[in-house]
Amino acid sequence: MLSQIIAVTLMNLRNLPSRLGSSSVIVVGIGGVVAVLLTLLAMAGGFSAALERGGSPDRALVLRGGSDSEMSGQVEPEGVRIVSTMPEVADYSPEMYTVADVPKRATGQPANLIIRGVEPAAFRIRPEVEIIEGRSFEPGKREAIAGLGASSEFTGIDLGAKVALRDSDWTIVGLFKANGSAYESELWADLPVAQSTFRRGATVQSIRVRLTEPEAFDTLASRIEGDRRLDLEAHTEQTFYQRQSESLNALITNFGYTVAVIMAFGAFFAALNTMYTAVSTRTVEIATLRALGFGGAAVMVSVLIEALGLALLGGLLGGAIAYFGFNGFTVATLNQASFSQIAFDFAVTGDLLLLGLIWALTLGFVGGLFPAARAVRLPITSALRGE
Repeated sequence: MLSQIIAVTLMNLRNLPSRLGSSSVIVVGIGGVVAVLLTLLAMAGGFSAALERGGSPDRALVLRGGSDSEMSGQVEPEGVRIVSTMPEVADYSPEMYTVADVPKRATGQPANLIIRGVEPAAFRIRPEVEIIEGRSFEPGKREAIAGLGASSEFTGIDLGAKVALRDSDWTIVGLFKANGSAYESELWADLPVAQSTFRRGATVQSIRVRLTEPEAFDTLASRIEGDRRLDLEAHTEQTFYQRQSESLNALITNFGYTVAVIMAFGAFFAALNTMYTAVSTRTVEIATLRALGFGGAAVMVSVLIEALGLALLGGLLGGAIAYFGFNGFTVATLNQASFSQIAFDFAVTGDLLLLGLIWALTLGFVGGLFPAARAVRLPITSALRGE
């Protein structure tokens, strides 16, 4: 049986050039499904990765009780002092967090740019933050450093440029990267100067803490919750950013699968029609093989292999379009949790490429199954007469 399958399959493959037009319908149709699906999932994955890269297992975020984002947080100086003295805290960074309207380069329309006021401890706690051009801001001056994402997305956020924030001019003195995380979409400035400019008094929106060890988080969270002087909550950075990405990630993913399923129906019927046509134009050929002693199973499997082979080519085509066309492509979108723009790169990973091939082969199998079954059921005598 195996030798029969190989013989019939090779014969089918040799005849493919004569059916190039109809066969390309399957390849292009399935390739389109895979390309669209992978591109949308790469967008969702890239957004999640940009947020989650900002998290570290040895860092925690302390916010006002009930706050689900830094934007809605508020911590008084006394709260900062109490948290900073807890034994599970190795280092801490009180931070102001707000947004300012700055025009986007692509549209010229204003969008929310994150302004983060920090102290030197912010750099100690986040070793991934690295200034790659210029220098850091000097305390007491209206100077700021910009993440690479913010610089690429917003007008005037360039090294040496001045940007107007709250009726005052700030000078961009440095550009930094942060392992591709959401921090790269922010502008960092000296905390006291930022508090004064944005009229925040002595309050901050969050406290970043570096734990003595990752396992100390539960103890710290319980200690903060049990302190009646505090109305604060602790979150691991990883959990906090995962929650921030869930809403948009789910929206993009669901949209991607919905579009892919709709397109998959079209690709399925294209494969079905193409394979039925291929079988109908080869009825005499198939009947001759059956009359020569080739089994029905061998014929059926050979038709399925042809369909799967075309589907595989479509999957590879779609994967190539997604990878070479969009992997690493930088865009910005609104982070609904912080009402600010987050720049991120599309991420076409190996897992996504494998998923695309699975989708392609599934469509090819289902689209080739019914024509393959029909090939087996063809009456030999009628088919030899071309009926």
